Amino acid sequence: MSTVFRLTGAVVRAVLVMLMVAIPSLLLPEVAADTKQMVALVALFLGVLTLVEYAATYPSLIEFRDAPPFNRIRFLAIFLTVLVLSLIAKGQTEPTKVSLILEILGGMIGRAIDFPFSPVRLVLLAVSEDVGTAQLVLVRTAAGLSYLVSLAMLTIFVLCLRSGNWPARGSSFNVWVNLPTFDPTAGGDVIYRLERDARVNIALGFLLPFLVPAVVKAATSGIAPVTLSNPQVLIWTMAAWSFLPASLFMRGIAMGRLADMIRVQRRAAAVEAEEKGAVLAHA
Repeated sequence: MSTVFRLTGAVVRAVLVMLMVAIPSLLLPEVAADTKQMVALVALFLGVLTLVEYAATYPSLIEFRDAPPFNRIRFLAIFLTVLVLSLIAKGQTEPTKVSLILEILGGMIGRAIDFPFSPVRLVLLAVSEDVGTAQLVLVRTAAGLSYLVSLAMLTIFVLCLRSGNWPARGSSFNVWVNLPTFDPTAGGDVIYRLERDARVNIALGFLLPFLVPAVVKAATSGIAPVTLSNPQVLIWTMAAWSFLPASLFMRGIAMGRLADMIRVQRRAAAVEAEEKGAVLAHA
């Protein structure tokens, strides 16, 4: 029965991943046939990868597979980001009440965090100066909404940690299954390595929103400037720019939590061993 549930869950996850990849092509008008074919190929590849990872007994790439709701929160965040940005992009030619509301909300957030040296300001500076004001406003709106979803993702995960719902109470945490790329038997104490990786991930999560626009600006100097005029390019660029740093933050926080759990278990085991030693000494 557990195998059936695992396979069913893997199929559902694969379908949702493929749907998420296809959302821009499904919503945006006048998408070229070649673009649709490429999107379908990418969606199929990611769907098969998700199916294989979640259907297998032991994954090889996806982390925290059996530690919900870690991956569910991350997927919901990237899904919502792609969806709202696609609705806004569609609203530029086919406006609706939903797209107008999202555009107003994104514009408010974008303006609020568009100050000197902020990640949003750096994104705007990375965009070519040749684009019009309307395109810059659209980029700022997309950046604002993307940032809002990422902050919501982090907030929800931190609340799960504070409430004790991650990892779930009464369940064991299998490091091999949930961290397939982390070798606990490698050199060095596992707590030290987990804490080191946690600090590195949190530092990268903080720096990436600032570094990526600067790197893009430097890399495109002297060649074709960045305009983000293509709706699909805008959607996936903004989604990656906001999701990857927040995801690294989550991973760092999660690995720090695991280090604390192992430390507590070691202390409990040491106390239990001392108590047993004391009992044997008095016997």
